[in-house]
Amino acid sequence: MSSSESGYLAGRLLAAMPGIQDPRFARSVVFLCLHDKTHAMGLVINRPAAQLTLRRLLQQLDVDPGDAGSEPVLMGGPVEPERGFVLHSDEAGLSEASVRIKGGLALTASRDILEGLAGRRPCPRSAVMAVGYAGWDAGQLEREIRDNVWLTCEAEPDLLFDADHATKWSRTLARLGVSAARLASQSGEA
Repeated sequence: MSSSESGYLAGRLLAAMPGIQDPRFARSVVFLCLHDKTHAMGLVINRPAAQLTLRRLLQQLDVDPGDAGSEPVLMGGPVEPERGFVLHSDEAGLSEASVRIKGGLALTASRDILEGLAGRRPCPRSAVMAVGYAGWDAGQLEREIRDNVWLTCEAEPDLLFDADHATKWSRTLARLGVSAARLASQSGEA
């Protein structure tokens, strides 16, 4: 049984509706890494952290940046912003500490994945680094979805891993057949 068939949404995207009350999530796209009856956890995938690149973050963590470039590190959410996560394709042998997510994806928060991103260990084909995460208590996300705070859709690699962060929200909505411009102009009307 898939997570969406069981009522849980791990491995799917959340797109914020225009009327979301929390400005930290306005026009955000969240990849849900974990979702069960007790909680949900996800990473905002369209908010680059100001002035923070993968190379700079590795240097701050005393990891030799090796081949790491100037890819932006994402602001994964407001919870534990000092904690880092790597969302990546799930290849064998990358990390024993990875949490497997449906769709051939994994989430890792260990030092060995950072060394992989720097080019000194096996590296995932696709990866994005985020600091912090978005979290929900039991039933909270379900209530927010019922209250039209979020739309959900399938996660596709191009939305997860490409660098066009400015259009991820509108592209996510377009996959649902929704025009971001039309949705935004109609929000707040009764």
